[in-house]
Amino acid sequence: MNTIEMIRQKAKSDLKTIVLPEYDDPRIIEGAKIIEKEGIAKIILLTKDKINPQTRERYIQEFYQLRHDKGADIDSVRKLFDDTLYYGAMMVREGKADGFVAGASHTTPDLARAAIHCLGVDGRLTIASSCFIMVVPNSNYGENGTFIFADCGIIPDPNSRQLACIAITAAELANKVLTITPRVALLSYSTKGSAKGRYLDKVIGALGTVKEMSPSLIIDGEMQLDAAIVPEVARIKCPVSSVGGRANILIFPDLEAGNIGYKLVERLAGARAIGPLLLGLNKPASDLSRGCSAQDVVDCVAVTAIRAQ
Repeated sequence: MNTIEMIRQKAKSDLKTIVLPEYDDPRIIEGAKIIEKEGIAKIILLTKDKINPQTRERYIQEFYQLRHDKGADIDSVRKLFDDTLYYGAMMVREGKADGFVAGASHTTPDLARAAIHCLGVDGRLTIASSCFIMVVPNSNYGENGTFIFADCGIIPDPNSRQLACIAITAAELANKVLTITPRVALLSYSTKGSAKGRYLDKVIGALGTVKEMSPSLIIDGEMQLDAAIVPEVARIKCPVSSVGGRANILIFPDLEAGNIGYKLVERLAGARAIGPLLLGLNKPASDLSRGCSAQDVVDCVAVTAIRAQ
């Protein structure tokens, strides 16, 4: 069974309810039909007729109470709720749905704000980030061609602690969704001191922070990509590394590298990219690329449903 099939089967094993706020996007509509036909999740396609005016007003007041000390006024909150995105996110907050997926017609910053403000950030971590599950065909690297790339969508220039939190949450997702042993590489242009520069400091600092926060996690860095995923190269560049060229989770040093990296692998290697999957929130939510297909919607919903199990 390949990774995509495994994810869909795992979602079917314990059906969860996922809300899709972008009710009028053809790809969302088609994806919802596939999900329901295959029994991957219970879907709420959040058409206008499903929005209860009294519930909407209650959500507006609750959201205002959450955000008024951050400078939000009631009129600006009402304007946000003209979009079904915030209603859907509040449904998840309240427990009327187990997660939500959007992004086909919203930018990542818009979706991330709705998710962070409505669902809240895990108090252990204090940051939200994102990752992709990358499924590379005909590849023996990673976990038989499957990787997690992070962060590719949220934090432009993470500091050491943020990098550490990204690594920990990406590893937790790997364990939960893919049922694999996470092996994490903190990527850079240097492998274990082969180069110098101020950009390396935060990566080296992140390794120390992870070892304090999650001492059992298999992680190493700083590492060049080839040392992270190619055992033969690792034996030369970092022979005593715990990762040993077998990394299945790649943590990029900044958003530029992460975003470019996943798109290169997607386009040049024909990889399937599932996500961005939002990390560090109190409840699961997933983004979609605005260039997504209906099958991308299905896969994101399946992963979001597993995370809610």
